[in-house]
Amino acid sequence: MSLPLGPGDVHVWKIELDQPADEFRAMLSADERERASRFRVERGADRYVVGRGALRILLGRYTGASPETLVFRYNGFGKPELTGSDVCFNLSHSHEIALIAAARGRAVGVDVERIREQVMIERIAERFFAPAEARAIAALPQDRQALAFFNCWTRKEAWIKARGEGLSIPLNSFEVTLAPGEPARLVATRPDEEEASRWTLRGLECGPEFAAALAVAGKFGNEVNVTEFRRSD
Repeated sequence: MSLPLGPGDVHVWKIELDQPADEFRAMLSADERERASRFRVERGADRYVVGRGALRILLGRYTGASPETLVFRYNGFGKPELTGSDVCFNLSHSHEIALIAAARGRAVGVDVERIREQVMIERIAERFFAPAEARAIAALPQDRQALAFFNCWTRKEAWIKARGEGLSIPLNSFEVTLAPGEPARLVATRPDEEEASRWTLRGLECGPEFAAALAVAGKFGNEVNVTEFRRSD
């Protein structure tokens, strides 16, 4: 099965990771299988295998190649890229789900996190987020702070992952919107104030227990829906 992916398209897929891993294992590369073997917990290894296998299946559908023949290269910060194709992608996982974003010829980043009320929200926000973001979270009613915190976290992570420069970009060097119900947006970037205008941020719906976000290079006005991945499709 082939999947169309036009220059203006951005696709996001949701993968349920708790499914039989053996159906995906054979299509992984030797280094991917070796990495799976290093997990101390079998469930973690199986989830990794399912996520990487689903990624290979989707990229195979976009490129017309067999999933097991795909070759990845990694930049200096460890971000994977697909050799011999202009399909850009990113993968994120949290507990039992993963998200995969794909676009053609434009950088994408995606992040998903389970919302956890017990996280030390105020302390982490003050240490890692921009001061304006920390203040915005603290000003919200307590029952909305966890969602705001994870909105902020996933939007920041999605943009950093799209940039492909890892932790070389401090989390407090840029600002995003975060209030529940507020559209995702890159508000400010430092030291280059113009950088914010070169990206689009979107919040993603993955269920009430998760916060998720997408970052796309350039202007992007189309709606982005999260599609359930099924291997049989």
